[in-house]
Order: sequence, then C-alpha cells, then structure tokens
Amino acid sequence: MRIHFIAIGGSAMHNLAIALKQKGHDVSGSDDAIYEPSRSRLAKYDILPEKMGWYPENITADIEAVILGMHARDDNPELLRAREAGLKIYSYPEYIYEQSKDKIRVVVGGSHGKTTITSMILHVLKESGQDFDYLVGAQLEGFETMVKLSDAGVIIIEGDEYLTSPIDRRPKFHVYQANIGVISGIAWDHINVFPTFDNYVEQFKIFLQTIIPGGTIIYNQEDRIVNKIVQESGASVSKIGYSATEYSVSDGITILHVGEKNIPILVFGKHNLYNIEAAHGVCSKLGISDGQFYSAISSFKGASKRLELLGKNADTVVYKDFAHSPSKLKATIEAVKEQFPERELVAVIELHTFSSLNRDFLKEYKGSMDPADVPVVFISKETFEQKKMNAYGEHEVKEAFGNSQLNFFNNNEILVKFLSSINYKGKNLLLMSSGNFGGMDLTVMADTALGKGG
Repeated sequence: MRIHFIAIGGSAMHNLAIALKQKGHDVSGSDDAIYEPSRSRLAKYDILPEKMGWYPENITADIEAVILGMHARDDNPELLRAREAGLKIYSYPEYIYEQSKDKIRVVVGGSHGKTTITSMILHVLKESGQDFDYLVGAQLEGFETMVKLSDAGVIIIEGDEYLTSPIDRRPKFHVYQANIGVISGIAWDHINVFPTFDNYVEQFKIFLQTIIPGGTIIYNQEDRIVNKIVQESGASVSKIGYSATEYSVSDGITILHVGEKNIPILVFGKHNLYNIEAAHGVCSKLGISDGQFYSAISSFKGASKRLELLGKNADTVVYKDFAHSPSKLKATIEAVKEQFPERELVAVIELHTFSSLNRDFLKEYKGSMDPADVPVVFISKETFEQKKMNAYGEHEVKEAFGNSQLNFFNNNEILVKFLSSINYKGKNLLLMSSGNFGGMDLTVMADTALGKGG
C-alpha cells in the first residue's frame, strides 16, 4: 500500500511508519518539526521528510491511506487536501485496529502502569517463545520498534486514554475493542481534556463497554474506584481481579513469595508488584503457565524511563523517572524509600504538563511528597510562557502540596546549585519529570551526587 503520515515525528507515529515500511509498504510523511530519536530512526529507514512543513502537494491520488497524528491540527493543509480528495483517513489507533481486527486484542488501560504492564507482558511472551504483535508507549530493550504488525494471532496494546486525533475526540483505548482488557488504577489526569474527575472516570466505564461480549477484564481489585466501576458494569465480560503478590525486601532486592518459591526480581516498589500481577493475569489468559511467567518476569529489567538507574556507589543511588501525575509521584517516592529504608531521599519533581501546572489540579498533589526527606519542586518560568498559563510561585506550590518543608525553584541554574550543594553520603537522589528540568544535564548531576556520596 501507499501510506502517508501527517505528523510522522511523534513517538507512536514514527514507530508505526517504520513498522509499515518493514512490512513492504510505500511510506511517506510530513511534520513541522521532528526531534531525536524520531529523526535519526526515520532517516535510518529512509522515510524522513526532505523538508519540514505541511505541503498539500504531498497528498496524491495514489495514496491508499492517510494516518493522522495528534500533533496535527484540524485545519492542517494536508488533512484538508486529503479530505477534498476523498482519501481514507485513519488515526493511528484506528489503523492499528484495522490491522488487528482478526487477532486477539489485549488492551492495557489505567491511569498508571500501562507502559510497564505492557512491557512485562511482551517480555514474558518473548521469553516463552510466543509470536505476537504489539503497540507500546516506550522504546524497549530488545525490541527494534514500539510497534509490530505481522501475521501473529495476538496483539498487546498499551491503551492510552488520551484523545485519538484532532478530528476524533474519543480516547484511544475506546477504539481497539479489546478481547482482554486491563484497568490498573484510576487517578485523575489530563484535566485539559477531562475537566472533572467524574468525566475522567466515565472514560473507563465506556472502555468496559467496548470489550467484545464474552471477553475478559483483568482489574486491580484493591483500587476502590476500579473495583466499583467493574462490579457495577453491565458489560458481558468475565471479571478477574488481582492483588499484589506477597513479597519482602532484603539487601536492596525485592523477593516475590509465590507458594513455596522465593523469586528475586529486578524491579521494585508496591506499584510494580501490582503491575506484575496484571501482566500475570493477561499471560495466563494467553496460555502461559505460572512457572513460565515467574521464571520470565524475574529477568524483567523495567520499562524505559521508569525508575531508570543513572548511577550508584556504596552510599548513593541516583534514579530518573517519568513520574509526573500525583499518583505516579507518590508511588515512585514510596518505592525508593521502601527499597532503601535506611537512606534519606532527595526527591525532585518538575511540574511540566498542562494538567500538573493547572491551578485547579495542583491540589491533587497534596501529601504526595511527604515521604521524601528533601522534597523539591521545579517549574521552569519558560514552561508557563510556552503553555500560555499564568505563573505562580512558592507559596501556592507549598500550599497545594501541603508541605512547608518543600523547596521550590523556577530557575534551572539555582536548582542545579542547590542539588550540587548536598552531601549525598547515605542519601539517594530521585529526579522525576516528563520534561528535562529546563535543560539540566542529568548525567552530570548524577556524577556530582555520586562524587559527593562516596
């Protein structure tokens, strides 16, 4: 097929483009800006646009499908031309569904843990020699792309609740029509799209209704909201709840207690124990035995950007993490504190997304940094300007977090000086953001901390 991507540079979009090129399709694309690693990866497969921008002449009569990315606007010149020409236009979730409608579709949804649960399932299936397709929201070790489409009979999909495309306002996970669905937890996010908590929860109720009749929902039964909506749902599906496995922590290693077996694992934190059991539930439905599952999960190193180790010595460990929402922030801090109970924790969060910076949403962070010994919040002045939002300062942040001990910075250089002044001996450093801390070099920061911790 001849396929054209509008906004090809996005993380999912460029991976889908590569996957289709690998299948032998004639792929082209456009974007107004493409950053690394997308740029190099598109160039590697000879599908990087020659010049940046939107050009209606890219839309030709021989194009059989146009795939529209969320980055494009609804008045995009190429989109308008494609509509005029009557071409078939898909969002990438619609295209994934079209390519997988004859497969068993596993869709992993929830406010947190989606990428990790999906990654765990992929790891176990791969270790067990199974053939499968997938769509995941992070670049994984051992996988060339974030998307694979083949003749496999099953596809594992990370089911994002964010919008499908500029012209399709459905959450992505409503599009896939799962055979096996997962809900890992519900904690309000995306306030710019779902202005109230009830409106956000409604999307998960709808997700349950999109699971095909006779399908299965695997859900966190210890999450009060998840448990309630699943139990109250009239969807004609099997309902399988899960809880965290029994475990202990010894010498910085988390050990699962499964029956009479003790299984050391490479990831840690209570949230990851829930993630493991979500993945276990899915793998069981796909025919993986308990023995196969726990043998494989013991070698799972973690998903990209999730508690990623930047460096360590005898006295200090430095992690970076993608955490930005209140529930993820709290879970990540608690995980590091539990893993190293004898060490103090310097925890830094950059508020970067539209939701996290919204004044009305800010109070959702109340208490989330209380477990940290040195809590730090950073908001770049430029972020407010870029998002055209009214800036606020230390007083509002401390009040919202409910923590008078919190350290607040809105200047990158002052933040770096503060973090560099700390003696890290007997302390760990945790850097959390979906941004880049105003351009902070995290490798240099880690080296500085480790130099002052040993």
